[in-house]
Amino acid sequence: MKIVIAPDSFKESLSAAEAARLIQAGFSEVFPHARFASLPIADGGEGTVNALKEPLKARLHSATVRDPLGRPVEADFGLTDTRVAILEMASACGLHLLSSHERDPRVATSRGLGELVLAAIDAGARHFIVGLGGSATNDCGVGFLNALGIRFLDSDGRDISDGAADLQRLKHIDCSGLDARIAACTFDVACDVDNPLCGPTGASAVFGPQKGATLEMIPVLDASLRHVADVIQRDFDLPVATTPGAGAAGGVGAAMLAFLRANLRPGSEIITDALGLEQAIVGADFVITGEGCVDGQTSRGKAPMGVARVAARLGVPVIALGGAVTADIEDLNHVGIHAAFPSVRRACSLDDALREAAANLQATARNVAAAVRLGMAIKR
Repeated sequence: MKIVIAPDSFKESLSAAEAARLIQAGFSEVFPHARFASLPIADGGEGTVNALKEPLKARLHSATVRDPLGRPVEADFGLTDTRVAILEMASACGLHLLSSHERDPRVATSRGLGELVLAAIDAGARHFIVGLGGSATNDCGVGFLNALGIRFLDSDGRDISDGAADLQRLKHIDCSGLDARIAACTFDVACDVDNPLCGPTGASAVFGPQKGATLEMIPVLDASLRHVADVIQRDFDLPVATTPGAGAAGGVGAAMLAFLRANLRPGSEIITDALGLEQAIVGADFVITGEGCVDGQTSRGKAPMGVARVAARLGVPVIALGGAVTADIEDLNHVGIHAAFPSVRRACSLDDALREAAANLQATARNVAAAVRLGMAIKR
């Protein structure tokens, strides 16, 4: 029996590599003689650099940049001999860098990502693979572009402040100070979502709450992003408000499309191609994938969906494990994920669930393996 294990990270509790190890440990209890192929993956969020550095033969570099609240933080990036840089926004502007009481998309800035891009350019990078998942921001990439030299000005010609709170004051965008080296760079953006910038499926409505937005904040944040999109449309004739993926990272996707002419691709696609996932799945009996929460967003470009698409092409069934599995996952059965199982085993607080994540995931993997063995026995 061959089993492929290809999970994403379980946000704020387990890295993709840790999740893969625990799932394999659980399955090994039931299938001790199985052949396992372990490929921890990512979709543009946390773990993107680690997932790609080995297949792309990249060396790790580090830079001091600003976190979402402007504090210094060390962020890593990978750099290959062919001058390809691998960056993840989460390392500079990630939600995990903030405690729960610090999360406020009105003040969180994406500036650290711009500083990380500049550090990579200083190190020689000219082509970028940038993962946008796991961000704490909703500023339409204004902080990010500010760091690269673009100014966002109010009616008096003064710079608006970082964060989303000041976006409604934007009147003019001045690109004359953009770092000249950017013109020689190309950008592939690994998006873990295909959400537009604005509207009911936009950045603020869908991702705002996990970044600290209250119900009262969401329409204000959405209107602010729409205002920036309107200015971009007026001054540069670029329609970013409804472009799929523009809502990634609170609008950094829109910023990269509009000002860096970036190529937005599903992060799971970029990473599964680099890892050779299709070759690994050939001959497998089934695939185990997973992430922290398997929900309606999973089918919109998250890593397990990328795994399922590859497996579906080869006719290999897929099982997903999640810390939580929500009720809105009907679409998953139609796109290659045949079953999904939550690993939280008791009613508990989020803090308890995160603390118990490792034990819960291994135990759930063992129970799912036992169910698979039972199904095989019944079939015989």
